[in-house]
Amino acid sequence: MIFENILVQKTAALAQITINRPKKLNALNKATIYELHKAFDALESDLNIKAIILTGSGEKAFVAGADISEFAHFTSDEGATLAREGQEILFNFIENLATPVIAAINGFALGGGLELAMACHFRIASDNAKMGLPEVSLGVIPGYGGTQRLPQLVGKGKAMEMIMTAGMISAEDAKAFGLVNHVTTQEELIPLVEKIASKILRNSSVAISAAIVAINANFEDGVNGFDAEINAFGECFGTEDFREGTTAFLEKRKPDFSGN
Repeated sequence: MIFENILVQKTAALAQITINRPKKLNALNKATIYELHKAFDALESDLNIKAIILTGSGEKAFVAGADISEFAHFTSDEGATLAREGQEILFNFIENLATPVIAAINGFALGGGLELAMACHFRIASDNAKMGLPEVSLGVIPGYGGTQRLPQLVGKGKAMEMIMTAGMISAEDAKAFGLVNHVTTQEELIPLVEKIASKILRNSSVAISAAIVAINANFEDGVNGFDAEINAFGECFGTEDFREGTTAFLEKRKPDFSGN
């Protein structure tokens, strides 16, 4: 597929999506959101792809925020529609993707950019990265899941402070708060993400998909996460990956999940 705002690369079972608007610091506009949806949807359907890296082009920004010029004159109804469609098309879509998505935060991740990173299954940052949700400085609040996912990751109190002050935090602080898993240099960011992804690729993609469903269930209103885990656990027993994994263990060899 040919895109105007993003780049998609595939190397064996690993794919990388790069938001490619460096002159706009990779800001999210409507077109980019739709392109990202199409790219993730296509990669999800590609049975050869077992993990996806999401990053930004250049050395300054992962995504510096949303393109404010697109919605500066919206009405209340238009604003609500913008948030609802964005969450459904991209942010919730990524969070519930069966294929693991790792955010490689290579610079500023602000507003919609941080919300995009938080929708990924986990995050790794370069040491120059700055993160924050500055929306209240514009007279609005985060609308792409920021008020929900940030407290899940850093706790209610810290999320309240970050959102109310509209301030930025460093990569090291983000790691200390649990917002990112690892911090490294910008040069080593993608190699580190690829190294971690390679560990994911060795495991059962079927089981990993089931784990994503079970983990996410704990954060859904009205859903019993323990029941979701029990059901997903039971379903694993009927898969070829379970038979291969247990057989390999009993035969004292490494499992081969390549056929699934």
